[in-house]
Amino acid sequence: MRFLIVIVIAALCSGCGTIAAQSEQQELQVTLIAYANAIRWGSFEDGLKYIDPQTLKDHPVTELDLERYRQVRVTGYNEQPAVAAGPHEVTQTVQISVVNNNTQAERTFVDRQVWRYDEHSKHWHNVSGLPDITRR
Repeated sequence: MRFLIVIVIAALCSGCGTIAAQSEQQELQVTLIAYANAIRWGSFEDGLKYIDPQTLKDHPVTELDLERYRQVRVTGYNEQPAVAAGPHEVTQTVQISVVNNNTQAERTFVDRQVWRYDEHSKHWHNVSGLPDITRR
């Protein structure tokens, strides 16, 4: 009887890691979709809530930065699948097209995003920051 209990407990514990990994992957998918939607609709301010707090502390987004984001309209957001870059870290390459509201000139650039999972808060954070729309 004890042997059976030990086997059941061992089986349950081995599944815990799998469940946690699945939960982490589900959270990643939800986060990437929500972030993409924010950027696609040109709501860079909403995109800020997905940026890692330490990244924002090290590289604060200024009012001038926000004004630059308001000067463009996102016309394309084409993402590649996220690729594992280490434990609790993925990278995603996104091609973003924007049109300048004043000049109507369109440009396309590549945004290389790095996402890390915070095991404490159980959330994914973009540690690479908002897209650099000034990049040529």
